[in-house]
Amino acid sequence: MIIGQLALIAASVFAGAAIYVSVVEQPARLSLDAGPLLAEWKPSYHRGTAMQAPLALVATLLGIAAYVETFDWRWLLGAALALANWPFTLFVIMRVNHVLEGMQSADASVHARVTEWGRLHAVRSALGVAATAVFLWALH
Repeated sequence: MIIGQLALIAASVFAGAAIYVSVVEQPARLSLDAGPLLAEWKPSYHRGTAMQAPLALVATLLGIAAYVETFDWRWLLGAALALANWPFTLFVIMRVNHVLEGMQSADASVHARVTEWGRLHAVRSALGVAATAVFLWALH
């Protein structure tokens, strides 16, 4: 089942990218002073969004297509987990993003806000791993 394999690949790439941000990029940026931290976070966030948002959508659509092909409910579960990144980002993380976008480097709460953003982003990593695991389960 090529569609299911492609869904698994898309979810895996999404999860890997999200984990990279959580495990590598976020701790590195938090070691910076407020000005450089904010200067790094802003373009990094925009580039990450341009990559991760489509991956979550592709994983969702392929999971739905695999369901249509097999009628195995596990594909829908994986698709729902992949898609959950969109509303979580739009309704939860976006609030913090807007605050960070409007901050100046002299603001004393930059580290606290980026730390909060990192905790929220870890949920995206978990959703990606969960979607990957469910797609892998559906393939076996």
